[in-house]
Amino acid sequence: MTAVRQVNAAHLPQGGFRRRFKAPNREQILTGRTTGKLSATLTPMQIHLLRSKIHRALVTDANVEYEGSLTIDHDLMEKVRMLPYERVVCGNLANGNRFETYAIPGKRGTGDVVLNGATAHLGQAGDRLTIMTFGVFDEKIGPTHQPRVIVLGENNAIKEERNIG
Repeated sequence: MTAVRQVNAAHLPQGGFRRRFKAPNREQILTGRTTGKLSATLTPMQIHLLRSKIHRALVTDANVEYEGSLTIDHDLMEKVRMLPYERVVCGNLANGNRFETYAIPGKRGTGDVVLNGATAHLGQAGDRLTIMTFGVFDEKIGPTHQPRVIVLGENNAIKEERNIG
């Protein structure tokens, strides 16, 4: 059995074994102006923000037999910079259903918005949808971020544009 050596405060480094560390404040973290050895590892928080939205899109068809997804006129997708096969969150204004799927580009200039596969059970032709995409951004971008938005009218013609340009 070995003896345990007793330690008195005179043998400890000044301040004890723990180094005193003052955590950076929120502004220092967001701006990257931190001090000390940990500054290289501190990064701003990542947040999810609305990236694009197609508001009041009229469902033109629903096809249960298709593999799945949401077909959207390619011109409408390009207007808000929505990518083919990008994840979308949809809200059905007619029945309150909210669902997630992916967008596939439809024929240009047709105004088509088609519910495919399982999503066809969540709406029908004539329903209005809000179609949204989200992105992950640094928190410091949040206060100035502007999502790209189009509002559709009759035959899915663009009635209003916001932050397109």
